[in-house]
Amino acid sequence: MQQSESNDRVLAVSSLREYFHGALRQALTHQRVAVEAQTEQYVVNLLTIFARSEQLFEQTPDGVRLRPLVQMLSDALEAPTVVERERHLQRLGDVSLFISGFFAHGFARKLIDIDYHIAMGGRAYGTLADGLARGRRQVLSRVFGELALKFQPIVDALGEISDAARRYSQTDILRLYEIWLKTGSARARGLLRQLGVEATPVAMVPH
Repeated sequence: MQQSESNDRVLAVSSLREYFHGALRQALTHQRVAVEAQTEQYVVNLLTIFARSEQLFEQTPDGVRLRPLVQMLSDALEAPTVVERERHLQRLGDVSLFISGFFAHGFARKLIDIDYHIAMGGRAYGTLADGLARGRRQVLSRVFGELALKFQPIVDALGEISDAARRYSQTDILRLYEIWLKTGSARARGLLRQLGVEATPVAMVPH
């Protein structure tokens, strides 16, 4: 479903994939981010899959949870086969990208911040790209390489999709500023400007 910016009507689309394809392309254009067609399709597929909560969250002894990234990394490092290692790294990159883009505001209540997710996801994709470049899956290697290289701008594009119908409180504005300070996010700075806030670095006071 897509909410119109001009009023409160809800416009139906025939599928989530169709919606995410159009929304992502518009957001990437607005953020001035150019990606290859295969990379764009990969992200659309990721969004479509994770739109179903059972694909994002996992069953654990404590119930259905989103496993910590450090556990995903540990799974990759301890994987008994190359195939399993690649699968765990891909999961780490995918979850990091989705969470960073769609739930950045939720990090205000957590100990682990958005920059941690961006760093972990980018490194996971980069490691995958390096490994696959030596094999027969060079097209997929280029996709992961572009995701690693442009992780932050793509996060910004996903954030724009997430924020399409969001109204900002004073707390949200402060959080946007924190996100910009930590990541240099062009989207966060642009949103702050739209809200009448000019983002400037904090001067460090010498001790």
